[in-house]
Amino acid sequence: MYAIVEIQGQQFKAEPEKFLYVHYLGESAKAGDKVEFDRVLLSDADGAVKVGAPVVEGAKVVCEVLEPLVKGDKVIVFKKKRRKGYRRKNGHRQCFSKVLIKEVVA
Repeated sequence: MYAIVEIQGQQFKAEPEKFLYVHYLGESAKAGDKVEFDRVLLSDADGAVKVGAPVVEGAKVVCEVLEPLVKGDKVIVFKKKRRKGYRRKNGHRQCFSKVLIKEVVA
């Protein structure tokens, strides 16, 4: 059983007992909290596929927040214009939240 769920503008394939790294859920999410996502776009229960228009009615994904703040890999942004003496170096680390999918209700 799995579901395609939209979490903060991104689509993820949610299967029970799998981990997801989603965009940072905010300061209100603490470790151990239960979070429900109800924007299920598609659900599959042993071959019975339901496609939402735009969402499947009554379907939801129940998750547990394991780590509320996880930083991603550093991305280096380097800009240069040759022969002009222009160089800029900037770095960025995206914030994520690690969640464990407890169940998919379809």
